[in-house]
Amino acid sequence: MPKTYSELLREARAEIPEVSASETDARRQRGNVAIIDVREASEWDQGYVPGATHVSKSYLEQQIEAAVPDRTTPVILYCAGGVRSLFAAQTLAGMGYTDVASMAGGFQAWKSNGLEWTTPPKLTEQQKQRYSRHLLIPEVGTEGQAKLLGSKVLLIGAGGLGSPAALYLAAAGVGTIGIIDFDVVDLSNLQRQVLHTNDSVGEKKVDSARRTITALNPDVTVVAHEEMLVAANVERIIHGYDVILDGTDTFETRYILNDAAVAAGIPVVHASVFRFEGQLTTFIPYQGPCYRCLYPTPPPPELAPGCSVAGVLGVVPGIMGLLQTNEVLKVLLGIGETLAGRLLLFDALETEFTELKLRRDPKCPVCSDEARAAREAGTPLPVATFSDGVFTLNGGGGDAVATPLVATPLVATPLGGPR
Repeated sequence: MPKTYSELLREARAEIPEVSASETDARRQRGNVAIIDVREASEWDQGYVPGATHVSKSYLEQQIEAAVPDRTTPVILYCAGGVRSLFAAQTLAGMGYTDVASMAGGFQAWKSNGLEWTTPPKLTEQQKQRYSRHLLIPEVGTEGQAKLLGSKVLLIGAGGLGSPAALYLAAAGVGTIGIIDFDVVDLSNLQRQVLHTNDSVGEKKVDSARRTITALNPDVTVVAHEEMLVAANVERIIHGYDVILDGTDTFETRYILNDAAVAAGIPVVHASVFRFEGQLTTFIPYQGPCYRCLYPTPPPPELAPGCSVAGVLGVVPGIMGLLQTNEVLKVLLGIGETLAGRLLLFDALETEFTELKLRRDPKCPVCSDEARAAREAGTPLPVATFSDGVFTLNGGGGDAVATPLVATPLVATPLGGPR
């Protein structure tokens, strides 16, 4: 027999427990509950409960598993007045969620009780359309996209790694992309450095990169650093950036970048390539090893020739550059698990990945507890330097040469993949 709306509502209230706005706030502050806003996007834009996740009732069945993957997690749903959330809670109970409640009185009761509420960052209509696929992802959404638009990422090099990274960081809406590169575009670059075109040959790479990025996404501000990265300017150049994407091609540059980034507390996403192989890791200061932990000294030159000598399959830096971009976005958004403490090895010929466990060197002169304390006291520990004092960039055509594993005394047994 058909049921009336009143009957359906009575059934929902009989099946679903209701909690007050004040109790919801107390549980929110304890951090032991997932709060889901089931209103429409236009309502969410007018304000919401801090820490809530927006999953419109219209898309609840499709999106709730991404927002709350564990069905045993306590969930409180709310809407404007407390009715839609009751029916939404019934849906979740039917999907197997075991601890679901509805906030009585909804967001109106929340505000009436004088509880804290906030409004989402504002995106323009064009931005909502451009980033619409990001906005649909609970882990990103409007807040995450606004965070990306306010973020600053520095690319060391606009070559084989920096090219795909720049394109996808720009497409993702990272608001400021800094590029340090003093080289010009050469015809031999075009086999892998996809930021540049045939018409860019002879042009400064930073100018070519700016033109391409701006054409892709005018939301992005490109800051060009047309200079070598040396000891005298590294602190100035990296200052203010949230993450650094390392596409350097000399060991000298990597050491000076590492030391400065650790001191500044800036994460560095590092990748390198060699012929058909690639390496990737993320250095987050004091959460894992730094570059000097892995490679206390550079390998002999004959073990790590540059790509201009050894060659590289063009797609390999593209693959590694995109994996770097993925790491950068995770760091900026604070989602997922980064590669901090792990080294990912890629073999293009076998299409195989191997993951190695890394650890911090307790005696590292840069990132150890002793080194950190010494630096904070104004007496940093001495580190190995190079005799000429100059740390050059792009000497090998703009592609980061891989460090051979024979130079990694702190690499442990592979976690998986081929041995």
